[in-house]
Amino acid sequence: MGSVERSKKRVQIWKKAAVHFALCFVMGFFTGFAPTSKSSIPGLKFTARYNQSFELAPRPMVRQPSNSYVNKLDNSNSSESNRSVKEQDLRPRRQVIVITSTNERDPLRGVLLRRLANTLKLVAPPLLWIVVESQREFSDVSDILRGTGVMYRHLVFKENFTNPRAEVDHQRNLALKHIEHHRLSGVVHFAGLSNVYDLNFFDEIRAIEAFGTWPLAKLSAWRKKMIVEGPVCQSSQILGWHVKNLNRAAEEFEIHISGFGFNSSILWDPERWGRLPATEGAKQDSLKFVKQAVTEDETKIKGVPSEDCSKVNLWQFHLKSETVQVNEVQDAPINDRQI
Repeated sequence: MGSVERSKKRVQIWKKAAVHFALCFVMGFFTGFAPTSKSSIPGLKFTARYNQSFELAPRPMVRQPSNSYVNKLDNSNSSESNRSVKEQDLRPRRQVIVITSTNERDPLRGVLLRRLANTLKLVAPPLLWIVVESQREFSDVSDILRGTGVMYRHLVFKENFTNPRAEVDHQRNLALKHIEHHRLSGVVHFAGLSNVYDLNFFDEIRAIEAFGTWPLAKLSAWRKKMIVEGPVCQSSQILGWHVKNLNRAAEEFEIHISGFGFNSSILWDPERWGRLPATEGAKQDSLKFVKQAVTEDETKIKGVPSEDCSKVNLWQFHLKSETVQVNEVQDAPINDRQI
């Protein structure tokens, strides 16, 4: 009997041990899936914080295009004409070089400089404004130019002149020599202080390849009439000229100093245009050289704008009678000048 009871007790002990082992195994197995506290594993403290900040970092946002932008894209791809307009807008614009001579005897010089500057400021770049005046101890021209917002070059000279026309010629020659010396590329235009412009004018003259001309309307506050000078055209072909003096010979056509423009490279690269290099004497008078180049062959001059060069985009308006002498000297036709 004793041996039987001992064997039963052994069996019960093994059963309890097996049950206890199974419970411990099950508890240990599920405990492995349970989250571990931060305090129990100090080595994972930095890692947990890093992962938390990384997960909370803002995700990049993809902005959807607005309806207006989508419509623009649709419209731009709607026709070949729109695509050609886009390509034309990407082409670099030719520079316009505006030359303005000034005189301290003009009482409205400061007002007219600011008015012309406000016009040039609205012109699409590139544009260079060359302003010439005689050197004086006190002059407000520099202060005016600095506040215009227009790219400019201010040239001064020391020579004294008793002849107003000779002084204006010297100023324009000084500007042309500056263009030649620095090989400035662009279309040159002589802008008088009394000029009033349609902004389309500057876009039109950028298309000049060699020489171009256009009509100019002259108005004054004391004369109740308007005079138009310049070419008579069919498209860009010049058929004739508006002239003031009918007694002039037919070949002696007049071009107003503000009524023509030319490619600046004729000054510093004349061989490109099939011309002989300027002689030493001609170099001293660039305005005369340009005048001869413009007037020697009328067929080389193209009318501006090319669609209808009879359209007036430039007016010359005199405000006060006391400025007539100064302005008329500056705005005289090139064939009327002593050059």
